[in-house]
Amino acid sequence: MASQTEVEHPRKAFGWAARDPSGFFSPFNFSRRETGEKDVAFKVLYCGICHSDLHMAKNEWGTSTYPLVPGHELAGVVTEVGNKVEKFKVGDRVGVGCLVDSCGTCENCCENLENYCPQYTLTYGAKYRDGSITYGGYSDWMVADEHFVVRIPDGLPLDAAAPLLCAGITVYSPLRYFALDKPGLHVGVVGLGGLGHMAVKFAKAFGAKVTVISTSPYKKEEAIQHLGADSFLISRDQDQMEAAKGTLDGIIDTVSAVHLLLPLIGLLKSHGKLVMLGAPEKPLELPIFPLLSGRKIVGGSLIGGIKETQEMMDFAAKHNVKPDIEVIPIDYVNTAMERLLKADVKYRFVIDIGNTLKPSP
Repeated sequence: MASQTEVEHPRKAFGWAARDPSGFFSPFNFSRRETGEKDVAFKVLYCGICHSDLHMAKNEWGTSTYPLVPGHELAGVVTEVGNKVEKFKVGDRVGVGCLVDSCGTCENCCENLENYCPQYTLTYGAKYRDGSITYGGYSDWMVADEHFVVRIPDGLPLDAAAPLLCAGITVYSPLRYFALDKPGLHVGVVGLGGLGHMAVKFAKAFGAKVTVISTSPYKKEEAIQHLGADSFLISRDQDQMEAAKGTLDGIIDTVSAVHLLLPLIGLLKSHGKLVMLGAPEKPLELPIFPLLSGRKIVGGSLIGGIKETQEMMDFAAKHNVKPDIEVIPIDYVNTAMERLLKADVKYRFVIDIGNTLKPSP
């Protein structure tokens, strides 16, 4: 597939970029490729801020390339399509999530699991096959192969749809794959942030009973009264954890900090599943005996394939599953990153690109 920045016919684009590991953002002019025959170009109207944007801006994973234009929760309206595009037309409401390319031929790609392709290309901060850098959604427009573009149903507001393209699919996919999507099951959710609050909402939409597990007692009212969880456990309260042993069919663990797994495994029924979505910097201790006595499993999951992302988007529209968002102007992004570092957001920042991103003179 073509690259985002072609030497022959580049098109001007404008966004905000981090220039170095300080993570400070400022206006940035760059180029994207012309719309190819299988490409969809669209005006970006909203872009969610994922915690990984902060990690990448500060090069905390050691893989960042500067200037870095983050954003893998893009929502907007199609402005141009290539002559071989079959699924989209000008004016359609669309989005792009974490991926913009994959090999298309491996076993995972053939099974609609592009997210597990060994050669996938991330939406920003990565390299296309020709070596050019990908730029994300903190920008005025985007171009991507139609295969990696998702249709956003009319009933779903674009600002709310944006975070579904990362936070939404990241929790929806494991709930589906690990069969925690059935009415009557009891699902635990560890952590109540951007991912956790979406896990609660999707699990409830599937008909499950949901228990939020948190170190923060003050989140109980929010979890139950606002998000609709059925119960709340303080993970540091040994009495509460003991009383809840063996009650959960599965747990979605969204925490990225180092934490104990043994108490969580104890909450599972026999055949229960602990699914890890967070990525702690240091290895976690995994006791094996508690897994043996109950045939319990610990698994992981990473975003989702494009077909499943579309399925998730359609499900969210049908069941009115929307993230709690705080819409901000682009020039607030540096402050938003400072607040994100302190977990001071409920629960996802979304940049109003369409109304606040203005090209520099």
